[in-house]
Amino acid sequence: MSAPTVAALIAAGGTGERFGGDRGKQMALVAGRPVLAHVVSAFAKADSVGIIVLVGHPERLAEYESAVARFCGSTPLVMVPGGETRQESVAAGIAAIAQSWPFIAVHDGARPLVTPELIDHVVEALAEDSELDGLIVGHPAYDTLKQVDGDRITGSLDRDRCWMVQTPQIFRAPALRSAHAGAISAGSSATDDATLIEAAGGTLRVFLGPRDNIKITVAEDLMIAEAVLRHRGNG
Repeated sequence: MSAPTVAALIAAGGTGERFGGDRGKQMALVAGRPVLAHVVSAFAKADSVGIIVLVGHPERLAEYESAVARFCGSTPLVMVPGGETRQESVAAGIAAIAQSWPFIAVHDGARPLVTPELIDHVVEALAEDSELDGLIVGHPAYDTLKQVDGDRITGSLDRDRCWMVQTPQIFRAPALRSAHAGAISAGSSATDDATLIEAAGGTLRVFLGPRDNIKITVAEDLMIAEAVLRHRGNG
């Protein structure tokens, strides 16, 4: 087995306003474990991952560490306080990662159904194509997509050219560092790291992932996650 090449950055700094509840979505229980514990466990079991950097709300770092530490196995865990936005939190996580790691995987802390196999497959595909700056997990859009202004439809998008983007998003570390530095200099922002790479002129490709790799956004999503884990035999 080759040495790990990936530093996994788990973005878990969100407040989960749409989810509600006292504990937030990262600490909601799915199959008896916090959502965040499922995430950390998957990355710890991936052969390509050598360190996990968990970025969380500064006031909840101790709580998060207590909830996930036992699921890390032998993989080192580094806790980093996040910023006001997701982009600032990811930048803080990147700053905590040593320059020696060639790849950085960025993953949502509320996306618990990711698997070690998916992580390793994406890393392998990225490593094999030296022209790529990153690979973004997702799947084709199957529903018709509309542009709207408020609730008024203003146009339609070509579904055949649209993908629903997930995480992990795995990048060559120098490209990701440069893209974040450029965004800071320009004062620009984005909702995911792939957009920053695009703005910097980087080369990205999509990687077909499973549709069940959902993000927990509202409480009803927990039922879906439970059902998927039961189907896998983990629930």
